[in-house]
Amino acid sequence: MFIRKFVVLKGVMIVLLVLFFQDAVSQVSLDWEDLAHGVEFKEGNSIPGFLNATFRKNMAELEGKEVTLNGYFLALDASESAYMLSKNPMASCFFCGNGGPETVVELRFSNPPKFKTDDVLSVAGTLLLNTDDPEHCYYIIEDADAFTLK
Repeated sequence: MFIRKFVVLKGVMIVLLVLFFQDAVSQVSLDWEDLAHGVEFKEGNSIPGFLNATFRKNMAELEGKEVTLNGYFLALDASESAYMLSKNPMASCFFCGNGGPETVVELRFSNPPKFKTDDVLSVAGTLLLNTDDPEHCYYIIEDADAFTLK
């Protein structure tokens, strides 16, 4: 009788540990529609060209959490120290007239990546939301880790 109770208790403990571990390390998989519907932009900021961003509750709740997102890699300067992930390839990204600022995400890597512009990536990292710094994108993935999809 004691052995049966011990086996049941051990099984319950294993199930609880697995559920806790999955919740603790789970990442939220985002797509570009999530980003488009997760923010509202309004004119009226005192900084020219920088719109006021208000993040919807579902997006605000993801700030500081691990997320994944797929898109096109963009290296933005000659020194290759500024990176973005875009919904569209470089030739049709938002600053070329296709989409808005919600179609790019700033990437912050611990080590410089070896990707080329327009490589299709899956990126994981910590989501940050920017409401007031015109030097950065509205969406940022910090501690980014990525791999190519094709």
